[in-house]
Amino acid sequence: MKTYHSDDKKEYFTTGQLAKMAKVSVRTIRFYDSKNLLKPSFVDEDTGARFYTRDDFLKLEQVLLYKYLGFSIEEIKELTITKNDKDFVIDSMHLQHKLIEDKMEQMQLVKEAIESTLKAYEKEKNIDWDKMLKITELTGMENSLNTQYKNSGNISARIDLHKNYSINKKGWFPWLFDEIGFNTYIESHKADAKKKSGKHNKITVLEIGCGNGALWRENLKKIPEDLHIVLSDVSLGMINDAENSLKKAAGKSAKLNDIFENNFEFMEFDSNTIPFEDESVDIVIANHMLFYFDKPDKVLSEVKRVLKKGGFLFASTYGSRHMKEITDLVKEFDDRIALAAKDLYLIFGLDNGEKILKKYFTNIEKNLYDDYLYVDKAEPLLEYIMSCHGNQRRYIPDKYKEFKAFVEKKTRKGFKITKESGYFKAFK
Repeated sequence: MKTYHSDDKKEYFTTGQLAKMAKVSVRTIRFYDSKNLLKPSFVDEDTGARFYTRDDFLKLEQVLLYKYLGFSIEEIKELTITKNDKDFVIDSMHLQHKLIEDKMEQMQLVKEAIESTLKAYEKEKNIDWDKMLKITELTGMENSLNTQYKNSGNISARIDLHKNYSINKKGWFPWLFDEIGFNTYIESHKADAKKKSGKHNKITVLEIGCGNGALWRENLKKIPEDLHIVLSDVSLGMINDAENSLKKAAGKSAKLNDIFENNFEFMEFDSNTIPFEDESVDIVIANHMLFYFDKPDKVLSEVKRVLKKGGFLFASTYGSRHMKEITDLVKEFDDRIALAAKDLYLIFGLDNGEKILKKYFTNIEKNLYDDYLYVDKAEPLLEYIMSCHGNQRRYIPDKYKEFKAFVEKKTRKGFKITKESGYFKAFK
């Protein structure tokens, strides 16, 4: 295969050569070009000929895999915009591998549901409509699985930035876990039980909006045996993600596997209607999630209802100065960019959280996490920015190389980022 070299000796391939390497048509390459999914690295000004590099080939392979997995053009654009650099390729492949595993698991469930329906028909000679509805439900999970895949990647990008560049070496999740005070609550519960009946039951802990289960995964070795932990989320995909990540974290340790098997339960539901009886939960955890509701009052009313007397809500959030430097950075590049559709701290934040909680709880404690970020590499900051819920994907993709150079310049000598996070502990 004849290749071309630029003055800097970089190897280039024609559209036809790239198509042959990837075993696709030239028309396919041109289509992805027109959709801004795969732009050539070099265009000959005289002839208009378009040339691609091996990095472009890697990106094409990613695009083709995402297409195979059922993503739309717009979804693929979101997933690949920051994957031009080799630093992101391995991370992308890990995420692709996870999605394939999830889809295989989903297809196995569909297969089993179809087999069960056929067996029931062969035996009864009637269609079991409950089983048919189960098949419909499973096949309808496709879109939610794709959304979950993107959300999981976004959450990982945001967690990784904090985990790898925070000055406070204890880390957010270990600090949060210790601040909840499980052992203190357990001892108090045991003392009360001894005075009454002498019988001590497990402490019921409910986390609403558990995401990928990072709070528990990072503290798995510290979880007391006396806890019955229910992890819930409105997304079934997130529930599966949390369950799988905890199982993986337990690994081959018999003790950790016992904790995973005996202490955890996973449920899918909307926190506006919590499917628990009145006064049946000891501790409710809402880690950076109450601000996702336009008005958290309904959720807080439900939390109060299910909490036992003496139990408490542990709700973390952030303040107005949190990650402000990142907002300023993207605004400096393009003032149209907003990394969030709304300022979530205005819904439930460190400044107004106590006032909101006082309508439902007494004896409210507030504590802040002492920390800031110091980032000296552009890539994790780029990943974080592209993972946000704002409009950045409308303005950055077409100027990504320019934006990357801008961020690299900002981080070259180190980039300090304010963190203003903390929690409220509100007792019933």
